Amino acid sequence: MHQNNISLPRSLAANERLHALIPGGAHTYAKGDDQYPEDLAPVISHGRGAQVWDVDGNRYVEYGSGLRSVSLGHAHPKVTEAVRRELDRGSNFVRPSILEVEAAECFLATVPTAEMVKFAKNGSDVTTAAVRLARAATGRPRVAICADQPFFSVDDWFIGTTPMSSGIPDAINELTVAFPYGDLAATEQLLTRYQGEIACLILEPAGHTEPPAGYLAGLRELADRHGCVLVFDEMITGLRWSEAGAQGLYGVVPDLSTFGKALGNGFAVSALAGRRELMERGGLRNPHDRVFLLSTTHGAETHSLAAAMAVLTTYREEGITARLHQLGERLTAGVREAAARAGVGDHVVVRGRASNLVFATLDEKLRPSQEYRTLFLRQLLAGGVLAPSFVVSSALTDADIDQTVDAVAGACEVYRKALDAGDPAPWLGGRPVKPVFRRLA
Repeated sequence: MHQNNISLPRSLAANERLHALIPGGAHTYAKGDDQYPEDLAPVISHGRGAQVWDVDGNRYVEYGSGLRSVSLGHAHPKVTEAVRRELDRGSNFVRPSILEVEAAECFLATVPTAEMVKFAKNGSDVTTAAVRLARAATGRPRVAICADQPFFSVDDWFIGTTPMSSGIPDAINELTVAFPYGDLAATEQLLTRYQGEIACLILEPAGHTEPPAGYLAGLRELADRHGCVLVFDEMITGLRWSEAGAQGLYGVVPDLSTFGKALGNGFAVSALAGRRELMERGGLRNPHDRVFLLSTTHGAETHSLAAAMAVLTTYREEGITARLHQLGERLTAGVREAAARAGVGDHVVVRGRASNLVFATLDEKLRPSQEYRTLFLRQLLAGGVLAPSFVVSSALTDADIDQTVDAVAGACEVYRKALDAGDPAPWLGGRPVKPVFRRLA
């Protein structure tokens, strides 16, 4: 267990090197040191299971591993063995590898609501391909995104809607419109306002709250009635909601869906899946104008496809989705009890599906607070817990969750002191953490 006053001299030096050479000091904004308390952003040496070690030699229980991608735990033996088998056999060829059809068969057996699939390396590749395909199939220019969800793509059609829209022409931004989650009437008003102009509705089918009764089926009906394509972004819900994602759990079939994150357990693989009639427009058996759907040099890298097959097989054979829910429920109960015991149950709030938990840190007036988040993260790190969220992996043990709950209990005691003082500043240790999307650094 860590002491409350921790220092990370090697991580601090490594962060300086990262910023000197890499814009933002990381390859994903959500991994930036601005997301952590000042001078407390560990730089990772290695990980195994649900634990990671930083370059200073500190060990942590880790949550949200790889931005939710490592759901089986680091260096999972079945995944690493599948990858290792391919490493000596070549990774990329001038023609398709037999693994490409085997991985497609494995994926479509797991997600039977789709008829075809194409693999890529990251989520943005496939969400943008879905948007392009919808525009081609409908002949319409506009994209309707769910306004209440934080991220769909690094590409212009989405980033232009965020506070970090610098470099994206207004003409592109005007083609993306937004609808609120859970509100069919507002969505229908949008579709009517832009009658015949909206190519697709794209959304995460579920998030921190369950879809309202009939909502997804209602969206399906709206999309059909207005002639647009329904796209489910299943980057997060894929595998974590059910092996077949939210569409498998809720029984509503989108026209197109996109998967990634958990699909490779940290290896780079994503998927665009959907109806044959639409997907084939990016193929060679299509009478219409050709769509440049996905054509990536590394999209079918053999070891990533082997990882995906191992992940899908492990989920099915070992009931991983059910285990993620069980672990999340145990963690939720422990955190809520610790918060209530410290008198901060209304301020430290666990939200989301058990397999995809986040926490909110609220101030004296129950408003979301970056200052209180900073205090909370600092105390968790002191307790040996690295947790930008409480998203579980199946590698967590009872001991890991016990350590987490102990760290949360200590953090909540400090949180209570700050609330009583009406000011968290003495416990921040420096500047507060910052939101990922902001106009100025």
